[in-house]
Amino acid sequence: MRKTTQINNSFKAPKDENHHQCSKRVLLIEDNLEIRENVTELLEIAGYEVVVAPNGSSAILLAKEKLPNIILCDIKMPKFNGYKILLNLKNDSITSSIPFIFITAKAEKKDRTIAMKMGADKYIIKPFEADFLLNEIVACLKPK
Repeated sequence: MRKTTQINNSFKAPKDENHHQCSKRVLLIEDNLEIRENVTELLEIAGYEVVVAPNGSSAILLAKEKLPNIILCDIKMPKFNGYKILLNLKNDSITSSIPFIFITAKAEKKDRTIAMKMGADKYIIKPFEADFLLNEIVACLKPK
């Protein structure tokens, strides 16, 4: 895996069954190509099917078309920011129950508070460890 300042860790394919999510589809919404490629590679190694969207408008369409099991989304995005994407998807009965994780460089407490009040399930600050992201995804996908 290419190393980036956004993902810390040289990730190796997990040996533990909790990470193997063969039939789970992830929608990754990220405008930065390098981050998008690295996170996609990480998720595919972990056994996820990954659908990518480089901006908010394509993300909303893909979420409704592909119905992912979970959504990972940056906040600072062209066309629609992550907050608008979250609101749009949470207000649509087709996508409202899909777990939603923000992955962002916005580290201020107020940003996290806003995101969680709007309905985000998790808020991960870049840079992050690969295993941390995978564990947060697994936690969101567990039946409640």
